[in-house]
Amino acid sequence: MASQQQLSAIKGARVLMVGAGGIGCELLKTLALSGFQDIHIIDMDTIEVSNLNRQFLFRQSHVGQSKAKVAREAVLKFRPHIKITPYHANVKDPDFNVDFFKQFNVVLNGLDNLDARRHVNRLCLAAEVPLVESGTTGFLGQVTVHVKGRTECYECQPKPAPKTYPVCTITSTPSKFVHCIVWAKDLLFAKLFGDKNQENDLNVHSTDAASSSEQAEDAFERRKDEDIEQYGRRIYDHVFGYNIEVALSNEETWKNRNRPRPVYSRDVLLNGLAQQNGNIFGATDDPSSVSAMAYLGMKNPQDIWSLMENSRIFLEAFKLFFVKREKEFGNLTFDKDDQLAVEFVTAAANIRASSFGIPLHSLFEAKGIAGNIVHAVATTNAIIAGLIVIEAIKVLQNDTNNYRMTYCLEHPTRKMLLMPVEPFEPNKSCYVCSETPLTLEINTHRAKLRDFAEKIVKAKLGMYFPLIMHGSALLYEVGDDLDEDMVANYAANLEKVLCELPSPITSGTTITVEDLKQELTCNINIKHREEFDEEKEPDGMLLSGWTQSSSVEKDDNKSIVNGGSTSNASQTVPGDSEKNDEMGSVPSGKKRKLSEVPDAAAQDPLSVTDSDGSRNHGKLELVDDDDDLLMLDADPGINKKKRLQ
Repeated sequence: MASQQQLSAIKGARVLMVGAGGIGCELLKTLALSGFQDIHIIDMDTIEVSNLNRQFLFRQSHVGQSKAKVAREAVLKFRPHIKITPYHANVKDPDFNVDFFKQFNVVLNGLDNLDARRHVNRLCLAAEVPLVESGTTGFLGQVTVHVKGRTECYECQPKPAPKTYPVCTITSTPSKFVHCIVWAKDLLFAKLFGDKNQENDLNVHSTDAASSSEQAEDAFERRKDEDIEQYGRRIYDHVFGYNIEVALSNEETWKNRNRPRPVYSRDVLLNGLAQQNGNIFGATDDPSSVSAMAYLGMKNPQDIWSLMENSRIFLEAFKLFFVKREKEFGNLTFDKDDQLAVEFVTAAANIRASSFGIPLHSLFEAKGIAGNIVHAVATTNAIIAGLIVIEAIKVLQNDTNNYRMTYCLEHPTRKMLLMPVEPFEPNKSCYVCSETPLTLEINTHRAKLRDFAEKIVKAKLGMYFPLIMHGSALLYEVGDDLDEDMVANYAANLEKVLCELPSPITSGTTITVEDLKQELTCNINIKHREEFDEEKEPDGMLLSGWTQSSSVEKDDNKSIVNGGSTSNASQTVPGDSEKNDEMGSVPSGKKRKLSEVPDAAAQDPLSVTDSDGSRNHGKLELVDDDDDLLMLDADPGINKKKRLQ
């Protein structure tokens, strides 16, 4: 039973929930049943069929509707007298500024991505509102408390860089099925159906060692009067046959590797394509429901298709994109909920895997890798939601001595499935909550202000409305209230080399970067550096003082990962997305000394997020198909950090 003091704190609290998905549904229900009277919910998503197996506030009739609004309606049916305010919007929208956050007593997160989490963390710091973070992945879960000045903030510990694979591994020497998935999804699919103007590493291999004018042309361009089936077979023969032969011509590459086998359509489909056994449009006319499997009468997504079956699916999916969805060409990106896209990527990855002697996978397995899916467990969401409410009540009572980071484990550790840990103190070197200066090594004679703004300010520091200053000189600003002359001036600055700006940026200078909406200011000390390693430092710059772990597979040339532009050296791969707070374990209620914490070097920590992903040694992240996120260490107490006393 809650004490009178607890009930008073609960009833008088105004709570902000961010996220109304797997954890969010359980959390809203638990808050309502615990007596909270004033709850606000922000969620930009709409309900999908795949949500219904664990987000119990939603029903089939709600598909396509706002999660925040439907969750409110569902809870008001059994708690009609409480106030629930839904916002069908992005938490990064300008309306949700520091002043908005200041009206709440506590913020409870149930998000699925690093950018939004960092954004909420910064707004909570600026508004001085406590934040309770959470995440789940399968049977694992965690809840952490972040209070300005008392505990570390969400960004006090660096998040690892997404795992990257060198481009040459993806395009020439794949050894794992995930390499084939990345190739099929981020190179082939993007080249055929995505932005035609985007640089793509398949371009290189389309003309390599070309011995004829036919091969020297862009093999991916459809020829005049070429029908779809001929075009599809030509693409098939080019990427699975000709390109493999080009790769084989480099004898040095295969001295210590198994040689791949070129695959041509004439060898696999001796009798042509099978006749239609199903409905060319699948169950509905919804473009995302169009199915090559349905067209060919193949029903079980857990079957592992033969090379011939994969080839049939590949060519039929290719044809269906032209027959049914040609209007979308140029704007298509891979979506795990797009049946035809999943079929195409699965078939392409399997054909490539067959060529390189890699075991084939079912559509079900391939979809999990391509879409980073680890299936959610509703019970874990419910447990984590309960723990969030427990910590929120402590926060409302200002019961700082009893704050706990709590981890939900799959298997008992020290006879416990719930592992409570005392929060860490703020990291004095954190550039977010301690405003510690950073150092940037960059070639000030070659790098443009645009490179700095895109690769550092936005990508690494997570500032969405940045203002860049050198001394009193304003070099760049983002905002809706800028006049045309200012916009033109800033646009011109973006294209200038750093040392040629109106207020030149050279070695030894300090740049100030601000995000006025996040009320975050960061000083960056510039250090000129001439050369960078293209593989290890693909951005051509190195930010330090804020360390970011790296998990790059060693190989030659640049790197590519699962997702994003193929023209960049680093992108995201399945199962790698962000890092949550380290887990240390200590029996509940017992404070331990710094000397009692095991050495991090002896551990092999595992990081995980909500419910999608693949394995990776060291820091790993798995991401769910909708909302909840977790980072967990395989062994308790991995870091020598100071506990909150």
